[in-house]
Amino acid sequence: QVQVVESGGGLVQAGGSLRLSCAASGRTFSSYAMGWFRQAPGKEREFVAVISWSGGNTYYADSVKGRFTISRDNAKNTVYLQMNSLKPEDTAFYYCAADLNPPLSNYYDDYEYWGQGTQVTVSS
Repeated sequence: QVQVVESGGGLVQAGGSLRLSCAASGRTFSSYAMGWFRQAPGKEREFVAVISWSGGNTYYADSVKGRFTISRDNAKNTVYLQMNSLKPEDTAFYYCAADLNPPLSNYYDDYEYWGQGTQVTVSS
């Protein structure tokens, strides 16, 4: 079992920045990949970014590449999503998830454990 809790969402103006945090517990944090997904009202959940267990490999959705950065601190059992140059279309509920099985995936069904999510709203 892995427990996942997100924090750091909020309201920001377009062009601004936010950093989301995701704390995980229950299994050795440094043994599995972590991903971020988001879901806007009326839309399907979409992949945002993923980071390998060591932090050595990361992948991003094209829509956020160059603006968002995923990172992790295995000593703190935490993964982060730094979001810069935010756009109104980034408005969504953001979810953190744990993927215990390789390879790295951008498919939500491959992730076994999910947090409750945190709301990010970007005003124009």
